[in-house]
Amino acid sequence: MSTPLSELPIRRLTMDDLTSCADLSADRGWPREEHKWGLLLAAGTGYGIDDPGGKGLVTACVVTSYERGLVAIGMMLVAERYARQGVGRRLMKHALAEAADTPVTLHATPYGQPLYEELGFVNVGRAEMVRGHLQVPDAETAVSTRPTTADDLPAVLRLDTEVFGLDRTHMITRLPAFADQFRVAEEDGVLTGFAAAWPNMETHVIGPLIARDTRTAKALITSLAAGTDRPLRTDIDVRHEELLAWVKERGLETIAFNAVMTYGIPDLPGDWTRRFAPLSVAAG
Repeated sequence: MSTPLSELPIRRLTMDDLTSCADLSADRGWPREEHKWGLLLAAGTGYGIDDPGGKGLVTACVVTSYERGLVAIGMMLVAERYARQGVGRRLMKHALAEAADTPVTLHATPYGQPLYEELGFVNVGRAEMVRGHLQVPDAETAVSTRPTTADDLPAVLRLDTEVFGLDRTHMITRLPAFADQFRVAEEDGVLTGFAAAWPNMETHVIGPLIARDTRTAKALITSLAAGTDRPLRTDIDVRHEELLAWVKERGLETIAFNAVMTYGIPDLPGDWTRRFAPLSVAAG
């Protein structure tokens, strides 16, 4: 006699579950994204339910905490064979219970947004996913950028905390190993921004992208594009209209929109005007 879905135990995931998580992504038509799953499972806490038939995972998600000030939930997936049976709702409720009184944020696909709204999440913004090969004349690189060194890390962390609004040292310090490129922008000896490009299937994803202004963001994107032959992909806050227009004029195309949602807090902390793209969008 099989165990009802409502009674299957929820457990913590480990790095040993990486292949099963990637299989779950593939089952729902997403890229496998082993590299991103690896980062999230290492820096955060994964939760999942094992398939009683031994076929991997029924559902999974990853929770990333920032000093009890904010929790980000992502990679919320349910195997197709178990879709629309309430397991996604059950796992999300579990993740919210684990977060306790800490505010929560997530990026929601149009498919997942209605569930999150039912659970009490509110829509506070939108991110536009763009993809393509960037075509930029050499004359456009007005701001100086260079590869990040170990000596830059304290300044990078200070800027990130200021812009993000919370300390996420445990994520940023993983960037040198996680990303293929990690660059900083500076003017008059002052670090004014930084960005990384990391491999995801056949693309390089740009994120995080933090910059003093749009001109600096353009320079960082341009320098990262010069360092790869792969298509670029990034998720830009739709309020950054000038940057979005610029990347589209130069070959990138819109492929999706995700809602930025919060629970227990009216908006995200930090300074959105300097936060152009997140480290890793883990939408559900």
